[in-house]
Amino acid sequence: MPIPSITLGQGIHVLHLFFRVDRVRWAALPAGESAATRERLDALTTKFAGPAAPRVATYAGVGGKADLGFMIYAAELQQLSTMQREVELAFPAGALQLVYSYLSVTELPEYVTTEEDMKRMIQHGERKLQPGTPEFDEAFAAAKTRNDEYKHYRLNPELPDWEIMCFYGMTKKRDLADNWYMLDFDTRKKLMGSHAKTGRKYAGRISQLITGSTGMDEYEWGVTLIAHQLDAVKEIIYEMRFDEVSARFGEFGPFYINLRLQPGDLWEHLKL
Repeated sequence: MPIPSITLGQGIHVLHLFFRVDRVRWAALPAGESAATRERLDALTTKFAGPAAPRVATYAGVGGKADLGFMIYAAELQQLSTMQREVELAFPAGALQLVYSYLSVTELPEYVTTEEDMKRMIQHGERKLQPGTPEFDEAFAAAKTRNDEYKHYRLNPELPDWEIMCFYGMTKKRDLADNWYMLDFDTRKKLMGSHAKTGRKYAGRISQLITGSTGMDEYEWGVTLIAHQLDAVKEIIYEMRFDEVSARFGEFGPFYINLRLQPGDLWEHLKL
C-alpha cells in the first residue's frame, strides 16, 4: 500500500541533517566508490536544485560538530522522508554518522501584520495619511502587496545561496515570572514587533527562515540564518539577545555553522 500524500494546511516541511564521516570506514572503501558517491549526491542535488521546494542543499560543517549538513524542503511529508533516505543511501553503508537532525515546518507568525495594523500605521505613522484619500489608498495597496509577498515567502521559502548557513533551535521560557505563554496576546505581539525591528536592520546581510517545530522536535522553532560573513551572524544574534523577548524568554539549542558547497566542492573541501 503506497504512503498517502500528507501535506500541511499551509506551508512546507523542512529537515536539517548533520553528519560526521566515518574516516576509517571511508578510507577502506573500494577504489572508485568515493567518486561514485559524489556522483550520486550530485545527481540528487541537481534533481532537487530548488530554489523552492522540493530542494536539497548541501553544506560543510565548520567547528567540528559535523562534517556534512543538508537542508531539505518538501511540500509532502512522505516526499521529505524519501529525500532524506535518498541522501543517506547516496553514501556507502556506515560511512555517515548522524550528529543532529531537526524537523520543522514553515508557518506564518501568530503576530503577522493585519490589514487593520497596516491602516493604523499609515494613518498614525510618519506620513499620517487620512483614510479615504488617494494617498492613503495607494500607501495601503503597497503595504498589502509587501505583506502578501512576506507571507508567501515565509510559507514557501527561497533562501539565497549565500556562503554561510547557521542553524539553531529555540524555545520560549515557561519559568515562574518569565513564562511567555502566560503573557496576553497584545504584550507578546508588541515584544515580537520590537524583535522583528532589530532583524530588519540586517536586511542584505542576513536572510532568515523561522520554522515551527512544536510537537515535532525538541525546541519550538528552528532558526536558519543565511549570510555572506560570519560576523553578521554573530552581530544579529548578539543584538537580538538584548531584546526583552530573548533576554527574558529565549532558550537556545546548539548552534551549527556551515559553508554552502556543492558536492564537487564539498568533496575537495573535506578531502573525500
